[in-house]
Amino acid sequence: MKIAFLDRSTIGPTVQISKPAFAHEWIEYNNTSPQEVLERLHGVQICITNKVALNRAILSQLPDLKLICIAATGFDKVDIAACDELGIVVSNVRDYAVNTVPEHAFALIFALRRSLIGYRQDVINGAWQKSGRFCFFNHPIKDLAGSRLGIIGSGTLGKETARIGSALGMDVVFAERKGAEGVRSGYTSWQEVLTTSDVISLHTPLTPETRNMISVAEFEAMTQKPILINTSRGGLVEEAALVHALEKGQISAAGFDVLTTEPPQADNPLLSILDRPNVIVTPHVAWASEKAMQTLWNQLISHMENFYEGTPSNAVGQTGSLKERLCEH
Repeated sequence: MKIAFLDRSTIGPTVQISKPAFAHEWIEYNNTSPQEVLERLHGVQICITNKVALNRAILSQLPDLKLICIAATGFDKVDIAACDELGIVVSNVRDYAVNTVPEHAFALIFALRRSLIGYRQDVINGAWQKSGRFCFFNHPIKDLAGSRLGIIGSGTLGKETARIGSALGMDVVFAERKGAEGVRSGYTSWQEVLTTSDVISLHTPLTPETRNMISVAEFEAMTQKPILINTSRGGLVEEAALVHALEKGQISAAGFDVLTTEPPQADNPLLSILDRPNVIVTPHVAWASEKAMQTLWNQLISHMENFYEGTPSNAVGQTGSLKERLCEH
């Protein structure tokens, strides 16, 4: 059996790349361009991909492919409908980042709420030294206790972020879906979360419904001038509108770990404001603590072994037994 890992470089170098227990041939590539996908998956039964896209045109030319293991929770890079039609099982990883993503979100929140970036740069530039004072007040410093944390997305990561916020004494509210006619028990209306939150943290998948869910109208509603945090998916926030909101003072700060295009292209408007003390952009690493990445990999291996034994796990698409399907070829 042939297994191909298309983008090994997306998994950190400290991860122990174990292999499934059943007999197989292992092929590993650091990166795979769109032009290389078809050739590299020819004759492959199991594909591992993180960010390499697999569309219908490609999948329809891979009759041997039986299982796609996605090294992530999001599966927007794989055409799930095509996989269902072609009998290809798709398994993703879940709950591996339950600590690392919320902790990263709060690292951004703490840094921005207390203006750590600005104060650090002041010391580097010598501003504190020149002031002649034992302390130096040049940026706003605000507590988290007693402030409101609005969370958009109530899945595992949203709930863990809420738990940390509650432990810090924050008033935590979950936003009802944008455009919802009613407000479910345990949720706060979308508009109220935008209007009253001191910090807004995004924890929702990227779908046609959530793309650009935060744009000009939403920023105009943020009368509390919150910190906006996105450790979820690029594309949830319209980036030009974000820059405009920062310039107009509609929000006080932005901490982003994800962008619409990664890595960002030269024309991304956020690149023009990276030197501001109230802006932090990290390179999609909220998920990437060493423990989380190892947990992710171990889960991928278990998906392959479970599927081989006829009990697919975390199946996003159609399920079935790999052993039975291999007998068809």
